[in-house]
Amino acid sequence: QVQLVESGGGLVQAGGSLRLSCAASGRTFSSYSMAWFRQPPGKEREFVAVVSRSGGYTYYADSVKGRFTISRDSAKNTVVLQMNSLKPEDTAVYYCAADDSSLRRTPASYDYWGQGTQVTVSS
Repeated sequence: QVQLVESGGGLVQAGGSLRLSCAASGRTFSSYSMAWFRQPPGKEREFVAVVSRSGGYTYYADSVKGRFTISRDSAKNTVVLQMNSLKPEDTAVYYCAADDSSLRRTPASYDYWGQGTQVTVSS
């Protein structure tokens, strides 16, 4: 098993930046693709970004492409989501997730989840 703990959420004005971190513990971090999902108020959970086990491959939702960057640090067992040029529609609870397969983008594919961190972007 792997345990995931997110941090870094908060309130920011439109156009601002936030950096979310996810600390992983338990089984070997490098065994998992790592992803960020988000759940806006009243909506279903949606894919944001994923990074491969090696860190060499990344995929992004079209809505965040060019604004968000996902990366992983295997030495620290963390995955980071750098969010720039934030928009009010980015407001959501953001979740970190781990999957022992490769680069999947549906929530049902992920076995392990963090507790979530709230991101609120004001206009």
